[in-house]
Amino acid sequence: MPQRPPFVSLATDFGAAYTGICAGVVYGIVPGATVLVLSDEITPFAVAEGAMLLRQALPYLPVGVHVGIVDPGVGTPRRPIAIETGRGDVLVGPDNGLLVPAAEALGGAVRAHVLEDPAYRLPTVSASFHGRDIFSPAAAHLAAGVAVADLGAPAEPLPLDVASPVVGEGELTAPILYTDRFGSLILNAGPDDLAAAFGPLEHGAPLEVSGRGERITFAETFGGVAPGEPLLWVDSSGLLGLAVNQGSAADRFGMREPAVITLRPANS
Repeated sequence: MPQRPPFVSLATDFGAAYTGICAGVVYGIVPGATVLVLSDEITPFAVAEGAMLLRQALPYLPVGVHVGIVDPGVGTPRRPIAIETGRGDVLVGPDNGLLVPAAEALGGAVRAHVLEDPAYRLPTVSASFHGRDIFSPAAAHLAAGVAVADLGAPAEPLPLDVASPVVGEGELTAPILYTDRFGSLILNAGPDDLAAAFGPLEHGAPLEVSGRGERITFAETFGGVAPGEPLLWVDSSGLLGLAVNQGSAADRFGMREPAVITLRPANS
């Protein structure tokens, strides 16, 4: 069987043009690589949104080198890192928690190293475009066979800085991780948290968002409620989300990240 070419994916908040430049850097170093732009539409500066995209998407991509760039701290002392995972992938990006959930989904972090060897950067490094000057060259060299440990000193990646859900008796409080393109509010909580707060909860059960005075329905699908009606559902990555069927929960409730939502049983 012929050997598969190196695979590199890119997920950024840059937009198409700057992400295309990063792809060009990779091709310039590894002309035979397959380069996939997973997304160039992550909300600018939304680290948690980018982290959840990588966590959800990368298990479905081929084993390879995956670049994630949502980097509000570019040019500051924050570290650029590469994380090798149990599945065999290498994740490249800023050390701001962005890569850690995906690493956990890919078998856990085996090792991580700082991207500090100038041999694996572009000759000139700007203060504001590390995607082009540091992350993409490192990813290309990794795809070409350079070992993660050759890039620089060992590192312990910083975790994603997001509050955990709080479970009470008949109450669940969780932060909004991000707002998706449909205006749905994705929460840092899952079905186990819901069950811990409310016990077994059947689809169709009524809940309310504390302080909003509006009933929502725990539904399996958007079509479980009428158009324009709100619902709580479990999204395709296993997280709870607050949505409006054919509408925007962000607009309906006037909430976005980093707000916190508290769910309680609906008043009879």
